Amino acid sequence: MASGSHTVLQLGVILLSKLIRITLAKRGVSCVAELLEKEAPRTSAAVWEALGRGDLGGDAQHAKYARNEVYTMVPRFGDEIGYENTTVTPIPGDVVYFSFSGGMLDQSFKADQNIDHLPGVIDLAIFYGRNNLLLNGDVGWVPGNVYATIVEGLDVMAEACHDVWRSGSVGERLVYSRLTGSSGTD
Repeated sequence: MASGSHTVLQLGVILLSKLIRITLAKRGVSCVAELLEKEAPRTSAAVWEALGRGDLGGDAQHAKYARNEVYTMVPRFGDEIGYENTTVTPIPGDVVYFSFSGGMLDQSFKADQNIDHLPGVIDLAIFYGRNNLLLNGDVGWVPGNVYATIVEGLDVMAEACHDVWRSGSVGERLVYSRLTGSSGTD
């Protein structure tokens, strides 16, 4: 069993939770999150399946409006999921999925992120501190699907995320990967 794996004994059967590793590559800091398969089954399944084809990641950004959030934009994968286990007030340790159509994001931001040619993108975000509010001055409320929770390393990831805020995100990548040894790995 991999370090950080979580087991649940249910009717005499041991079930392994599906775990993902989230890394700020330049800073060399990672945390482990457990997928919330019961609360967000469609989102968890879509992310897990996409990670089965390889890591997901890109340039790390620190939120302007939401407060204690670091995220990356990736090309869409799979079918549109819709809302499930949504929030506009994420708490520390929440791992959140947002789907944005091409017209929703600012053109200069899309060009900067090299996503301006895409019909839409997925925003994969982690929240590392309290008092977050998903309210954007341009578009209003921005609900996201909470599909995982950080179960290991939140404290060191929070320090690194705060450093992204203070020192900048240039050259930093936020990378999501399957944690080897958790349930469902090939």
